[in-house]
Amino acid sequence: MAEQDGSQYNNSNRAFLQAFLARSTLTFDEAKPILAAIFSVHERRKVLPKDVTEADFHTYISAANGAISAFDLEIRSTEHQTTRKRTYALINSTDDPITQLATSHTADEISYVKRVLDAMFETNNTPRKEIMAVSSTEAVRLAKAPTDPSRETQNGSATQGSSGQSLTMMQAEKTLKNLVVEGWLELSDKNYYSLSPRALMELRGWLMDTYNDDEGDDGERIVKIRTCMACKEIITIGQRCPNMACGCRLHDICIEKFFRIQKATSCPRCKSDWTNNKNFVGERVVTSAAQGKKRSGMGASGRKNRPVEVEAADEVEDQEGERQTQES
Repeated sequence: MAEQDGSQYNNSNRAFLQAFLARSTLTFDEAKPILAAIFSVHERRKVLPKDVTEADFHTYISAANGAISAFDLEIRSTEHQTTRKRTYALINSTDDPITQLATSHTADEISYVKRVLDAMFETNNTPRKEIMAVSSTEAVRLAKAPTDPSRETQNGSATQGSSGQSLTMMQAEKTLKNLVVEGWLELSDKNYYSLSPRALMELRGWLMDTYNDDEGDDGERIVKIRTCMACKEIITIGQRCPNMACGCRLHDICIEKFFRIQKATSCPRCKSDWTNNKNFVGERVVTSAAQGKKRSGMGASGRKNRPVEVEAADEVEDQEGERQTQES
């Protein structure tokens, strides 16, 4: 489309970079009307979004990366875990990504964000249930700061959101909404908040340093943040090995190609049969179980009458699962 000398950084490149900075994330489809408008001005003729090619887009991404590298910024990309769309995000390659939120959020809001992350990757991330998301109701309840500042995460570090003052529920709702607009969180159609592609790229190192531990108190390795066996990106939505003690995880979007290349639908680690696997990672851990209870007629009354021994057995199973999966 637009002919560009690779050694020349011009106003068209500046306009594209400004548009990217204003959004923080872009997909190719979102970039097409932006580039079409830039090309129309640059070439002094009408250019339609459908005329913009991926080659055009990649050329401008490359030029932008060259311009911002001196400021420790980089445009990186990853595939969305459910839509498969490739998302491009502006990443700060050196600063603590959590502190970057301080430019648009108060200290108490940052503490609240950390409480939400603790809920995702500690509370809602157990050996039996790797939900890695929070419901909208649960997220709002986290507006209240914990009364015990000495709480610790699984790896023995201080709870991330233990400092700071409580927010009101309205403030929490507004913060969540802003985090979605800013591209840090996504809200599903079932009202669960999870980390966006931008957040997973930018927070990757921080998440692993915070929630994983090479050696816990008992000498065992603690792994809360796992990567897909196929693409090696962090997985918060997908499937886990049918063998609950195995550490293998696969994105839904990676499974078909991975098994086609492997020429077998078995776990590459423990060789368990993966056919018709229903062991999920993400909100489906909760939503699929809820659908199953509805079909079986087990509603609130069924849960209320659930034997205490069963609840206790579940707790024991969680603890046993923790021991089995720490080294996986």
